[in-house]
Amino acid sequence: MLRALPRAHAPLSPGGAEVLRLVMEQRAPVFLTVHPNGRRRYGYWQSVGSEAGRGGCHVALPTAECDALHAAGRIELGDPVVDPAKTTYPVRVAIRPAPALAGSTRQALTA
Repeated sequence: MLRALPRAHAPLSPGGAEVLRLVMEQRAPVFLTVHPNGRRRYGYWQSVGSEAGRGGCHVALPTAECDALHAAGRIELGDPVVDPAKTTYPVRVAIRPAPALAGSTRQALTA
């Protein structure tokens, strides 16, 4: 008999899905910067050209979407880097262990 398993997460908004996709992408690491006044900004560095050393720009992500993903346990913060002007955290996708099925044990089939 099949039964529905409870959903681990609420559905994502289009903006939340895009933020989660960017966090999962290893080419552009995402960081959270927290300033002493409490201002929070998620973002990543985007290179301008394909050639190394050609410059780039900082791209900000929507703070509300990122905070919602963090509150829902979909992203987590790494170890902080602290300096007098700000604290910076690396952002990564939260890895959760696969849920165990209650009451079901599987036996290996042997011949």
